[in-house]
Amino acid sequence: MNYPKFNRILLKLSGEILAGNKGYGIDPEITQSLALKIKEVSKKGIEVGIVIGGGNIFRGISSDSKGLDRVPGDYIGMMATIMNSVALQSALEGLDCDTRVMSALSITQLAEPYIRRKGIRHLEKGRIVIFAGGTGNPYFSTDTAAALRAIEINADIIIKGTKVDGVYTEDPEKNPSATKYDSLTFKEVIEKELRVMDLTAITLCKENNLPIIIFDIKSKTGLLDIINSEPIGTTVS
Repeated sequence: MNYPKFNRILLKLSGEILAGNKGYGIDPEITQSLALKIKEVSKKGIEVGIVIGGGNIFRGISSDSKGLDRVPGDYIGMMATIMNSVALQSALEGLDCDTRVMSALSITQLAEPYIRRKGIRHLEKGRIVIFAGGTGNPYFSTDTAAALRAIEINADIIIKGTKVDGVYTEDPEKNPSATKYDSLTFKEVIEKELRVMDLTAITLCKENNLPIIIFDIKSKTGLLDIINSEPIGTTVS
């Protein structure tokens, strides 16, 4: 199967990826590596939007079990995504990539407020746009934020970078004999309860016919291979 040529993509990254082997915080070597991969895609004329999670700093959904109410916990998680976004912006601009951070939370010293038309205009001008602050509302994950922003900016696809090279029947780190799917339908993802993205995000993508590719972000050429129509990772459509 060959993937179509994409003009505008939404790259979804988990916050944990930025932590590298440290498991916490932001590893400058990882942000630099990610920035180089993103630059290669942008150089090809692809318009790139990005959403990053905040799990390397704080995860709101787990805050309840630690005695913190879910709502403030989620807002702290949104602020963590802004920190990650600014770090990636710095790495990209260090490579001469014109980059904007647009936040769903008002933090004007660091980021522009998210305005859909302005974000699209940035993309049309060849700027990389990092959408920070989640959806700006508690109870919604950054997966859902990625799906929402991708739909709003009319992205051709969501490309989700993970620690593994696609979607498996089971967790391949726990079960080495797990089988990788090359392609799945949204219905199969929902029925099999596969952990591609959360159910809200999957439903948004399904209703708006927005395909997803899941791949290993650690791969040196994986992101570029997808853009070049190589059969990488798992496609959900």
